[in-house]
Amino acid sequence: MAIVLIGPPASGKSRVGRRLARALALPLIDTDKVIQTAHGAIPQIFSEHGEPYFRQLERAAVVDALKADGVVSLGGGAVLDPATQADLRPHVVVMLDTTAEAVERRLANGKRPLAGSVEQWAALVEARRPIYERLADIRIDTSSKTMDDVAEQILDWLHQSREFSE
Repeated sequence: MAIVLIGPPASGKSRVGRRLARALALPLIDTDKVIQTAHGAIPQIFSEHGEPYFRQLERAAVVDALKADGVVSLGGGAVLDPATQADLRPHVVVMLDTTAEAVERRLANGKRPLAGSVEQWAALVEARRPIYERLADIRIDTSSKTMDDVAEQILDWLHQSREFSE
């Protein structure tokens, strides 16, 4: 069984995934990083080949990632695929959420570009929110927490969860 992190872009999935994997002594598979390693930068894939091609690459990365036990960090749009939604059922799914204000602060450090404006980000997230919430076993707002605190909250929940303990 995998522990799968889903949620909007810039909600902390990769950073929390690293901490969670280390604490659990499990491998981390970040599907965005898998795609980038094999095919190049995601914005470049979008511009040269289009979103449908990227989504095919993403779907393949998700299928491979869910084959092994570990922590899996999915790209924000991976859950749009109905087959991916079905594949998540037997796994523990953690939704990391955040606010537009927190994303704006995180992006101000210049380490990560945002495609479009924060307003566009917010509209995208609101369109996806029902899917994220339907798939999640637990939802954690990362807006005002450190990534260490978020990882600790997930670990506490996992240890209390019958699903994880069995």
